[in-house]
Amino acid sequence: MADDRANVGMAELYPILRGSALAPEGAEEVGNKAWNLMRMARAGLPVPPAFVLPTAWCGRTDAATKLPAALAQGVRLLEGATGHTFGGARRPLLVSVRSGAAVSMPGMMETVLDVGLNAETVEALIRETGNPRLAWDSFRRLVQGYAEVVAGLPTAPFDALVAAAVATAQAETERELDHRDLRTLTRAMLASYRDLAGEAFPADPSVQLLAATQAVLRSWDAEKAVSYRRLNGIDDAAGTAVTVQTMVFGNAGGASGAGVGFTRNPATGARELYFDFQFDGQGEDVVAGRRNLTDHNRLRLALPAVWTRLNEICRVLETLFGDAQDFEFTVQSGELFLLQTRRAKRTDWAALAIAVDMVTEGSLTPKAALALIAGIDLGSVVRTRFAPPAPPTLATALVASLGVTSGAIALDPAAVLRLVAAGRPAILVRRDTVTSDIVGMAQAAGILTGSGGRTSHAAVVARQLGKVCLVACPRLEIDLERRQCRIGDTLLDEGDMLALDGNTGAVHAGKLAVVKERPQAAVATITGWRSAPSS
Repeated sequence: MADDRANVGMAELYPILRGSALAPEGAEEVGNKAWNLMRMARAGLPVPPAFVLPTAWCGRTDAATKLPAALAQGVRLLEGATGHTFGGARRPLLVSVRSGAAVSMPGMMETVLDVGLNAETVEALIRETGNPRLAWDSFRRLVQGYAEVVAGLPTAPFDALVAAAVATAQAETERELDHRDLRTLTRAMLASYRDLAGEAFPADPSVQLLAATQAVLRSWDAEKAVSYRRLNGIDDAAGTAVTVQTMVFGNAGGASGAGVGFTRNPATGARELYFDFQFDGQGEDVVAGRRNLTDHNRLRLALPAVWTRLNEICRVLETLFGDAQDFEFTVQSGELFLLQTRRAKRTDWAALAIAVDMVTEGSLTPKAALALIAGIDLGSVVRTRFAPPAPPTLATALVASLGVTSGAIALDPAAVLRLVAAGRPAILVRRDTVTSDIVGMAQAAGILTGSGGRTSHAAVVARQLGKVCLVACPRLEIDLERRQCRIGDTLLDEGDMLALDGNTGAVHAGKLAVVKERPQAAVATITGWRSAPSS
């Protein structure tokens, strides 16, 4: 252990490298994300080199003085593992800075990507990769993400710069901008940062890394994180770890991309790879819920070797962790990397199906399967559908969580709370639901968004809360000033009734009658296990 554990005075950090030792206290010490990365790296799975600052850093009174030395030690570990140099004029090392509590809190804390870029290293990255678009796209992502997460600047001015660049290039999205457009956009963002912050964007990679780490530690006390812990009974004193990981680039071109996958369908429990993927994008493009994600079907055609490997990894992860997993991955120039895995959030219906199937497959014993579903009341598990005949469909969206529900339209979390207080179920309707909406999501009967994917953080949270959730609803327009939304050709006021069908993706106007179905076969099997608990 002494060779694998790095000590800097009172500070402690752990490497996440192939063959490295595991943290003695497990996830409680290094957070769930880092603990699982350690286990994957030890198993030989493709995990980019990283190091983790344990959860104890979150409450340390000497963090401000001790962090620089700890981070410098960690950077030396990564430089030795990769052959790249942090801030180097040749082969620059770039890193991501990620949160990670002992209990998974998807989307509730912060991440900063592409740390280490400046005017010098961006040119070094171009020389190394021969890909100026990758370099400038990564630099503008760093500036925009750092401004929001670290400096606490408003997002609107930076979003406006992106929109202006897209309009000037006569493009549809920023994905169509070339390296010249992105260079101009990055420089405009740097100027905007100076104007808004009153100081220049930090050029020193070590300053970037320290500030990003401090911001991730602060995010433990963010309002949305506190609300999530309150809803899920998580101890406020537990703290978050910080994982600093070598960047891999899903935005490196046509054979690259970022995705989130589930080893089994988290809505139904079916044994199938359930995932979203964005070609030529980074992880935040997938999980943030701001984009419509349609590349998952194209992945198996464009990169069949990656598709085959992903399916193989599903089985490896389930064997390693003994349960269905939710994992994040990046493909860089056709090479697959795993960035995270965790126990998959799932509906109760899916939980029963997964438990029964994994016992049938021989992956789990009945006793182990019972432990996975210990908190589920078998008598309360139902799947719902609307009674026929179905009325006209306003639109068909992507299903992120099963079930059906009706409720009054609420265009923000505050409206959800008002409607619920008045005794009316509410449907939260948003352009892109973000995890800061957690309080409204928890009170809503269902959620409908105009963008996002089935694996975005908001969709994952909705599924965990047992809420019907439809995403990427076509032709959904929201007018907050008039408190109205339009779905296709139908104009609706806030408070009008809307029905969401999480089985088909259909969106209907009005309130519809519901029929309930119970998982009788799964319940019978599990009841049999419980009568023989020693099995």
